[in-house]
Amino acid sequence: MELASLVANVQGLTAIAVAIIFAGGAFGTALGFGLMGGKFLESVARQPELAPMLQGRMFLIAGLLDAVTMIGVAVALIFTFANPFLGPVQAAAGA
Repeated sequence: MELASLVANVQGLTAIAVAIIFAGGAFGTALGFGLMGGKFLESVARQPELAPMLQGRMFLIAGLLDAVTMIGVAVALIFTFANPFLGPVQAAAGA
């Protein structure tokens, strides 16, 4: 198999991996926000006097959910623009 074909194969599989990372992050964050929002509304409906405290904690968790997603986006962008898998392929093809 020639080098151009191997590089194209690695780049194609990396693009699929990046898409899976993006989709997983988006799905997980959406699910987390949905569950968190529902539980927040349930708890405020049961005890309205705790709403300010619960709202602060809800925003803290929302920030953590977004942070985890952004870490996934950063990893996916590293795979896209500085692909760590191409170096070994090129080294093996050249050897």
